[in-house]
Amino acid sequence: MNHVWGLLTHPNREWQEISSENETVSHLYGHHVLILAAVPVVCSFIGTTLVGWHFGTSETGLAERVQVAPSTAVLLAIIFYALILAAVWLMGNVVHWLARRYPSRPSLNRCVVFAGYMATPMFLSGIVALYPIVWLCLLAGIIGLCYTAYLLFAGLPSFLGIDRGEGLRASSAALAIGILVLEALLALTVLLWSYGASLV
Repeated sequence: MNHVWGLLTHPNREWQEISSENETVSHLYGHHVLILAAVPVVCSFIGTTLVGWHFGTSETGLAERVQVAPSTAVLLAIIFYALILAAVWLMGNVVHWLARRYPSRPSLNRCVVFAGYMATPMFLSGIVALYPIVWLCLLAGIIGLCYTAYLLFAGLPSFLGIDRGEGLRASSAALAIGILVLEALLALTVLLWSYGASLV
């Protein structure tokens, strides 16, 4: 958790500090990913059970909201949490796969650590799910994705020990795959939460 503020305010310096620590995946998950991945999960749980998804107003002028039963939301939250944790691990594997063509060839452990810290803005953007309005959640997700892409472009060249030109190519490939992973995660999330709403 001690790198969150640094990644948001001075990412280049923070990436250097993260690289020098040689952190393990278990330490990363225990002190960063498990905590921050809970932000969108807990906020979605609270937002969908207490507030409900807001889809605008009906013809009568009443707000249209869809709430999920707490018992259903618990199961959906557990699945959502597991999907987020798996997505971080998958992106670490993507970075590791991309890194195999560079001389530094970081270990899978270091690549998963890189992916875990890179996902920080996406985790934090989940705060808006406390008041689940579709356009607000989309806006926060886009902002989180843009800053995550910035962290990727800023951190990957020094992480792999390559120049900026090579870093741009590697980052672009990782970003493209990451967006596919994010889209799959979002699709599964929408299916899960809409399934939960149909059970109410």
